[in-house]
Amino acid sequence: MSAATTIARAWAVRRADGLCLGFTDHDMALEFEGIAFRPEAGLSAQALVQGLGLAVDNTEVQGVLSSDAITPGDLAAGRWDGAEVRLWEVDWRDVAQRRLLFRGALGEVVFAGGAYRAELRGLSEALNRPQGRVFHARCSAMLGDGQCRFDLGREGYSAEAVVELVEEGGARLELSGVGSHAAGWFEHGRAEFLDGPAAGLSGVVKIDRVAGELREVELWAAPGAVPRVGDRLRLGAGCDKQAGTCRGKFLNFLNFRGFPELPPEDWLLAPQVARGRR
Repeated sequence: MSAATTIARAWAVRRADGLCLGFTDHDMALEFEGIAFRPEAGLSAQALVQGLGLAVDNTEVQGVLSSDAITPGDLAAGRWDGAEVRLWEVDWRDVAQRRLLFRGALGEVVFAGGAYRAELRGLSEALNRPQGRVFHARCSAMLGDGQCRFDLGREGYSAEAVVELVEEGGARLELSGVGSHAAGWFEHGRAEFLDGPAAGLSGVVKIDRVAGELREVELWAAPGAVPRVGDRLRLGAGCDKQAGTCRGKFLNFLNFRGFPELPPEDWLLAPQVARGRR
């Protein structure tokens, strides 16, 4: 038997929430690295494009939704966007004989006609992103990251709430149990759904209003799945990246990463009168 006939491809796809699925184009299940690779998923891929230097490795993966773990709802919700992907060539007679062909991530997943399609993005894609520090009056850090260093778990800067009303697919919510936080406290912050159909999804708060004993919250975009009345979510305090907010709201001005005294662009472009000119 030719050695070429014993070669199969195996894919492992791991979501951000830790769920990992394995697929193979072999007609029997394979298992290695603690992952079971199932043949019934109908996963296929175009030829892998690999280049030298910083060229982005890319290909396209598509498959029929025969796996119960991949649902149209999860695809529409974006749960598989950005999932880590690994591809091996493996000898199905001895899975220890294998080589890793590709490692990267899924791009945006599109679902249509009972099948999904997604671009695969190689590890070198990250090197094409702009690097360096931005000189701007507003802070360039993300709230809670390594530059900001603010403890997002600090008491008073988050609240768990219960959904009382859902409108516009979840983009507009009425909540109870938020507490006595001032109106606008959560604007620019994140709303993370803790259970229900939207569990694990999140959105950025656009408007945060107090409406009697309830809280009216509008998100910039509806989550990929519509939450239900009674679902829980966590609201995080928002930062508009202004120096005054960093100093007064978060008491974190020591780590402010902006330049509040930087002259605005219109000042730089305006004609300047030479000193001493009459």
